Amino acid sequence: MEQNQERMTHVVYSKDDDGQVIIADEVVAIIAGIAATETEGVDSMDGGWSGEIISRMGIKDLSKGVTTSIEEGHVSVNLSLNVKYGYSIPKVSKNVQEKVAQAIESMTGLNVLDVNVRISGVVTTE
Repeated sequence: MEQNQERMTHVVYSKDDDGQVIIADEVVAIIAGIAATETEGVDSMDGGWSGEIISRMGIKDLSKGVTTSIEEGHVSVNLSLNVKYGYSIPKVSKNVQEKVAQAIESMTGLNVLDVNVRISGVVTTE
């Protein structure tokens, strides 16, 4: 129970009779990470050295390589990812931005202000 109190959360819906819906920041980051990795041309998310350690331990971190900033119902997302060799980086980045924004807005009702993409590497099939 204590762990839930320490998480950053945001009320996305509140009505006197029905109660309220609260979404943790981590949930928004997970939505963004899944949407990004489902985009054609994206090989993987890049979580830096800490994400690499977590991956090697066999733990799947769905928010790896994603940071979010949520204020008053508005979201800014920063993604760090690896692109597959042979794909157009500007095209893949644009597709990621569109897919992530659409996923967050449709699943949470939050307004996405921006999706910033950082290409950390290019991955070959070998």
